[in-house]
Amino acid sequence: MPYNASIDVVVSDITELEVDAIVNPTNTKLLPGGGIPTQILRKGGSVIQVQCNAIIKKVTTLPIGSSVITTGGKLKALNVIHTVCPYKGLGNEKNKLRLCTINSLKLLDKHKLKSIAFPLISIGLHGFTVEQSATIMLDSIKEYLQTNITVEKIIFCLEDDDTYKEFEKVILNFKF
Repeated sequence: MPYNASIDVVVSDITELEVDAIVNPTNTKLLPGGGIPTQILRKGGSVIQVQCNAIIKKVTTLPIGSSVITTGGKLKALNVIHTVCPYKGLGNEKNKLRLCTINSLKLLDKHKLKSIAFPLISIGLHGFTVEQSATIMLDSIKEYLQTNITVEKIIFCLEDDDTYKEFEKVILNFKF
């Protein structure tokens, strides 16, 4: 890759990664509804939700595609970047997923952080396949890295071996 950043893929619990920030795919109210958001709060502690509540108190709701940052609390990650992920079929969802990725990276830069771990955003209940999410996210990362040189490490943290096998098909054919 002709960029300064490395991209790694792991099968792991995202809350166990030692990075500057992990990405939390969330809703417009920054409330946990299961999955990764619930894991983050359980392991990171209530300080994360307190900070989310303070953000929502100021803005009421966040638009899909937007991202905000909080502390990582008791997590190994220093920070959590909460990104409001789209549901497939509600219109303009590919661009909204692109914005989730780009806006998360912009926050990383804004706070002078160097490493980030992403789950695949909007797969499963949100309607995207692994291939769709991976392709959109990788395209977005490539776009961002063409104008940015401060991000050093990007990790895709996948939940299981089946997801890894599907993701691997995409990344092996991806042109950086």
